[in-house]
Amino acid sequence: MRKQKKWKITRKFLLVGIMIAGFLFLNNTSIFTKSPDSEPLLLAHRGLGQTFPMEGIEADTCTAEWIFEPEHPYLENTIPSMKAAFEAGADIVELDIQMTKDQQFAVFHDASLDCRTEAAGAIKDYTMEELKQLDIGYGYTADGGKTYPFRGKGIGLMPSLDEVLRDIPEGEFLLHIKSNDPEEGVLLAEFLRRLPAEQRSRLSVYGGDMPVYTLKNELPTVRAMSKETLKSCLISYEGAGWTGYVPAVCRNTQLHIPEKYARLLWGWPDKFLSRMEKVNTRVILVGGDGEWSEGYDTLQDLERLPDGYTGGIWTNRIDVIGPSYKIAD
Repeated sequence: MRKQKKWKITRKFLLVGIMIAGFLFLNNTSIFTKSPDSEPLLLAHRGLGQTFPMEGIEADTCTAEWIFEPEHPYLENTIPSMKAAFEAGADIVELDIQMTKDQQFAVFHDASLDCRTEAAGAIKDYTMEELKQLDIGYGYTADGGKTYPFRGKGIGLMPSLDEVLRDIPEGEFLLHIKSNDPEEGVLLAEFLRRLPAEQRSRLSVYGGDMPVYTLKNELPTVRAMSKETLKSCLISYEGAGWTGYVPAVCRNTQLHIPEKYARLLWGWPDKFLSRMEKVNTRVILVGGDGEWSEGYDTLQDLERLPDGYTGGIWTNRIDVIGPSYKIAD
């Protein structure tokens, strides 16, 4: 009698376990979610620029001194490189912004000028007009300093954010605030507020926790992300996403998902992408573990994508991926 009772209890637990497992599977599998009949969103990191090996990079590495032998004439974060990126098939161009002495947003990756230019010191110590006189191709070398293929060719090529948006008014951009100064979030909000609503809708932002926080307070409708908002979203989603619920912190934002962790997300890939699209959140898949700006830069890299993937793809070689992706597809 006691054995029968124990078996009934065990059977109930097994049945409940099977029901829970079945619910989790059916609610999160992509098998029954039809992939949209569309191509992935291609995000060109810094436009079309010179690339370099990722191995051994540290936070203070001067990557201009590590470049591969140049295969094209473009320098990152310049208007010509952005136009070339769009022509190569980019849907979005990512660019970096730094605050100048006269409170303009210069489009440049480093806070310091020492690596890429002939000048020294911080961007914030120069006016935009002064920065325009510099050669941003000065420090690039592919052979340890024997030759400098871009020296003398980058004079006047550092643009302001205002110039970029004037020259490419229809472009969609991801703006990267490189500092953690909350005041920059306020100033960027003021800048964006002056733009036509339609143009502002084509811009998204990511960067330091503090400026993104202040930007969202000033302009809550702008899609914006920081490491903190990304972390909060993914932790919250892992706790509740199995039900299909998308936490508030995951809504109206941008998610840069490291490839290493993507498969751990409930509903990855199609159901997850569908859930995020419904709450106005853009998903960009980045290479590796997300520590550095690794992207999908070769045809071999594309083979690692899930079949029929239609989310965003981060690439440092839009000139390779843009035209070739359509062939591969």
